[in-house]
Amino acid sequence: MKTLPAMLMASVMTLAGLSAQADEQSCKTVRMADPGWSDIAATNAIAGLLLDGLGYSQKVDTLAVPIAYGGLKDGQLDVFLGNWMPAQQGFHDKFVASGDVTSLATNLEGTEFTLAVPDYVWDAGIHDFADLQRFADKFGSKIYGIGAGAPANLSLQEIIKNNDFGLGGWKLVESSEQAMLAEVNRNVKRKAFVVFLGWTPHPMNVQIKGMHYLKGGEKYFGSSGTVHTLTRKGYAEACPNAARLFGNLRFTLDMENSIMATVVNEKLSNQDAARAWIKANPAVLEKWLDGVKTLDGQDGLAALKTKL
Repeated sequence: MKTLPAMLMASVMTLAGLSAQADEQSCKTVRMADPGWSDIAATNAIAGLLLDGLGYSQKVDTLAVPIAYGGLKDGQLDVFLGNWMPAQQGFHDKFVASGDVTSLATNLEGTEFTLAVPDYVWDAGIHDFADLQRFADKFGSKIYGIGAGAPANLSLQEIIKNNDFGLGGWKLVESSEQAMLAEVNRNVKRKAFVVFLGWTPHPMNVQIKGMHYLKGGEKYFGSSGTVHTLTRKGYAEACPNAARLFGNLRFTLDMENSIMATVVNEKLSNQDAARAWIKANPAVLEKWLDGVKTLDGQDGLAALKTKL
């Protein structure tokens, strides 16, 4: 079985060999997934703008993470930009390590994804997963998670099942990202104790005053993570030009936080916020479009500059 680095290297070598080839019309529509997360909405928006400028079209379906992986395996989806590691290790082992889904590239580094608390809870002495049970009554023995089936939720359910950190009697409250954050904000306004899934990049890091990440959960969530771009098996061979684009896409925490903050603060769509960021940072197009053509075989960088 190939290791992840070996698989990534193989993907890069494949892309390098195929980059000069044009895509067939069957590659025009790129089918992608969004689990309902703000960060993936932002990166999907960037990809959509680039694809549109190159003569492609983008179709994004809102799908739970397990469904997205199944869609890639079955060939119903082409690309997923949200393989958060190590949070999705179980899905990686089942789908990517088995060869059913391809890991094309690392698109983001330095992420955090674990339990978090607001400043007044942190100041009360809750700095670690092991501190939570001492204040179970104040928390109502509840942890607020995201959508059902999300890998992070599965990790929290395992913690509860195994009574790790003494959390065996706790309840995981599952809901959408937006519903979770609404509940967190209601508790923050009342200065009520609340613990929830947090991650960066995300506007919550600015919106929730003094937000802190808890230590102790590294076995389940890692200390720092990466996000990977996945494709259906054989996508790079079938659509080498589009795959070259997705293999080139690299994001930064500052970039994603800036786009998401613009969406929230200026009430813009993800597409408009992404377009504004690219216009303000046009140099990034040089790397993203290296070796990439339009669908009809023209210079990709020139086409994007004209379109934007």
